[in-house]
Order: sequence, then structure tokens, then C-alpha cells
Amino acid sequence: MLFRSFINTLVKGKQELHPRICIYGNHGIGKSTIAAQFPDPIFINTEDGLDSLDVTSFPRAQEINDVVEGIKSLLREEHSFKTLVIDSVDWLVEPLIVKDIESSHDAKDLGYGKGQVLVAEAFREILQGLDALRRKKAMNVILLAHANVVRYENPLTEPYDRFTPKLPNRCNALLQEWCDVIAYAGFRVIVKKSDVGFNNTVNRGITTGERLLHVIENPAFIAKNRYNCPESFEMTYDEIVKHIPVVS
Repeated sequence: MLFRSFINTLVKGKQELHPRICIYGNHGIGKSTIAAQFPDPIFINTEDGLDSLDVTSFPRAQEINDVVEGIKSLLREEHSFKTLVIDSVDWLVEPLIVKDIESSHDAKDLGYGKGQVLVAEAFREILQGLDALRRKKAMNVILLAHANVVRYENPLTEPYDRFTPKLPNRCNALLQEWCDVIAYAGFRVIVKKSDVGFNNTVNRGITTGERLLHVIENPAFIAKNRYNCPESFEMTYDEIVKHIPVVS
């Protein structure tokens, strides 16, 4: 019997791979605008919203195969793009992946959570394609998503609400595992007490208009990073590249 040695295949040290970033937040916070500032971006557009931006994009995806073919063409063909942006990943999952699964399976085959599993597996295949782009074509990958408020059942505390990317639970879990950075985009909020009379006060939230990217999780939102970033920083491209190794 021949024994194969794997010693020479061991990988040592840090691997400088291009970042996989998800930026999520409410409508109008500037997710598409900030993504357009990454190096030589091309957008896979699954929703309306790019008309006001001077960017290059594939025609808006009408079905999941449009997204798949866009990724494949970037893998096959020579090009100068350095960043792929999917805008948005929640519209990628719903309706595109969900519609494809529902149209290709009988309703009886989707019951008891089976449909959710199939949707998550299709989403996983998209993420694998994005990984191939990252490795073979040296591209940054940016996923944009809308925010959703969900009830979080924490076994250590009372339940509370927090922001998460607007995805089904299984897809959300895949996204959180896969990304190197999950950044919640929001305005800086200052809580101010106001006197309403009769010795009563109310707390009012006001904003300075400053936009922040939060990349360390707290009870208010899901976030993460693998780059030892500060808790939050200004939502500008110059600040992003100070903390995240974007490849230009």
C-alpha cells in the first residue's frame, strides 16, 4: 500500500485573501453609494436603486439563473473588475431563490421546513461561487442587505429586539459564518431627556446625521469582523480601508 504524505501541503501563517463584506442597514443610509467607491466595482443588481449611481452593472436579475450566469461570466472571462457587489442579498434570496425553489418543486415537497432547507442550500451554492471569484479572480466581495428587527431569545437574559440582515434564519446563519465582516450601517443617535412637565421627562433620540459602520456585535445589532477593527467607525471608504484589507 502506498502512503501519501500531506506534510508538504500544510499551510502556515496568515493567508491574505480578499475580504467578504456584508453591509446592512435601513433604506437610504447609503449602502450602494459606499459600495460604489470600492476598487473597480461591478454590480449584480437584484432590485431597483442604482439609477442615480455612475456604476457598471449587469442587467437587473429577473431570476436566480441571471445571478449565476453573472458570476460564471466573471469567472470565465478576462476583465479588470476588482470588486463584485450584490445589491441586495435579501432580494437575491427573496424572491429569486425562493421563487425558483417553489416553481421547481411540488408544494408537498416543501412542507415541514424542507423548503427552507432547499433555499439555504441554493444560497450556499451562490456563496461558493463568490468564494471562487475571490480566490481565482482576486476580487473583493460586497453583499448589501436591508435591516430587519427580530426578537432575540437570549438564554442568559430576557428576550430583546435587535437588527439583523433581512434574510431567512438558515440563510442568515450561513451569511454570518461566511462573511469576514458584517457591518451594521446606522446614524449616530444621541438620547436627550426632555421635560414634559409635572416632574416628568421623556427620552428622545436625535441624530447628528453622521453615519457609522458598526462591526462588533452588541445587543442592538448583529455584527462581526475578523480584522481586529474598532467597535465602529465613520461610514466612508477612507475609514473602511484603514481597518479592512481591501484589495485595490
